[in-house]
Amino acid sequence: MTQVRDVAVAAKAAARVVAKVSAETRTRALHAIADAILAQEAQILAANEADLAAGAALAAAMRDRLKLDPKRVAGLAAAVREVAAAPDLIGRIEREETRPNGLAVARQRIPLGVVLMIYEARPNVTTDAAALCLKSGNACILRGGREAQESNRALLAAVQAGLRAVGLPAAAVQLVPTTDREAIAELVKLDELIDLCIPRGGEGLIRYVAEHARVPVIKHYKGVCHVYVHAAADLEMAARIVENAKVSRPGVCNAVETVLVDRAIAERFIPLLVAQLAGRVELRGDATVQALAPSARPATEDDWYAEYLDLVLAVRVVDDIAAAIAHIEQYGSSHTEAIITADPAAAERWVREVDSSTVMVNASTRFADGGELGLGAEIGISTTRLHAYGPMGAEGLTTLKFVVRGSGQVR
Repeated sequence: MTQVRDVAVAAKAAARVVAKVSAETRTRALHAIADAILAQEAQILAANEADLAAGAALAAAMRDRLKLDPKRVAGLAAAVREVAAAPDLIGRIEREETRPNGLAVARQRIPLGVVLMIYEARPNVTTDAAALCLKSGNACILRGGREAQESNRALLAAVQAGLRAVGLPAAAVQLVPTTDREAIAELVKLDELIDLCIPRGGEGLIRYVAEHARVPVIKHYKGVCHVYVHAAADLEMAARIVENAKVSRPGVCNAVETVLVDRAIAERFIPLLVAQLAGRVELRGDATVQALAPSARPATEDDWYAEYLDLVLAVRVVDDIAAAIAHIEQYGSSHTEAIITADPAAAERWVREVDSSTVMVNASTRFADGGELGLGAEIGISTTRLHAYGPMGAEGLTTLKFVVRGSGQVR
């Protein structure tokens, strides 16, 4: 597709410009983008209403991700300003040493170049990705889903207005002009023009990208997040945390999907959990859970692997912390795992032995989010270990080059 390649060529040229401008110019651009988002709120909300009307048959979780309102639009602008306020990354020296031969060797942070974002019904990704890519000196190509097409176009207009306001090329942030899946297959082959691809969406989308790509891909197939209620847990705290982790936004990847309950406190905790959830959540449990919570449906083997993205929760009783960790090793997706405990030794063992990308102690899995963890905004969550792991902010969109200074040394 010539049209798709033209977008990538323009992005590559714009990336060279963005990488070279001052940090002050990039910061002014981000504030100009935030100003434009607020100034164009009416147009953005009208476009979103059109998308919601066209997507009346979408699942509730997807409609929730798609929907914008004045509070969410203000949140988009606030996230852009938070990225702008973060310390600048480009040119930062990470490590410096002098070799025995007198060479001064340093590592300096630089942009990746062109980042391709492929995402579904998440219009917030349009502005988050633009902000994070610009902050880190990159250009980005955005390919949103057809269910958010009008919202994405309206948000892109605000982003490009901000770029033009400070003299940066509008091609630094572009939206692929087609939502055909063939465009994805073409884009992810352009390894001479695109430096990284980050797909955000369902498992099918991410596997499609990974199977067709020649460019590096940040993968995040599922968010099967766990909360383990340890024998030494404050049970009321645990019930509140599980409620928040499941109910606050069940359709997002950091919502809890499985609760593991230590056998020592199961008889006390499971009735408390049922009361806390108050019939709002369908429970699926093992035999012990069903005996303590008669309303729970029997859990199958598939339930332990499930990312429900809905008000459904799998609950399993385990013998101890070792059994909880073993369950996560078998069924987890390397996303987020939380332990609720008052035992410091148990907490430290959890942190040491659970190797998921985010590990929590006495906190909701819903905090596994770039904004909540101090990144300003999030461009994605990586559950693969190269080159980033967990929520990715601006730093995840950079790499390091060696800078070597000598005084005539030869080898």
